Amino acid sequence: QVQLVESGGGLVQPGGSLRLSCAASGLTFSSYVMRWYRQAPGKERELVAGIRDTTIYADSVKGRFTISRDNAKNTVYLQMNSLKPEDTAVYYCYARQIVSLQAYWGQGTQVTVSS
Repeated sequence: QVQLVESGGGLVQPGGSLRLSCAASGLTFSSYVMRWYRQAPGKERELVAGIRDTTIYADSVKGRFTISRDNAKNTVYLQMNSLKPEDTAVYYCYARQIVSLQAYWGQGTQVTVSS
């Protein structure tokens, strides 16, 4: 049974930082593309960042967010710096197998950027 468990969300002031973690179990982690998505109230879910061998970022977070993974710990991270109120959203972890394209979602973690 595949599980993706996010943690690290919370309330932070503008300009602050948070580090999200997504711990995966029940899968061969190294054979999965890992991504972070986010969904703000009233908006569609959008891709924030992705990683396998290389990384991709949404234009809105380039230079502020960094995605990384530790295959030994089956964990993907999202370091978020210089946070803005518009970064407020539920952040979701996503895993997709590179051959079968089977995909899984985490339950999400709330990030709120407000003074």
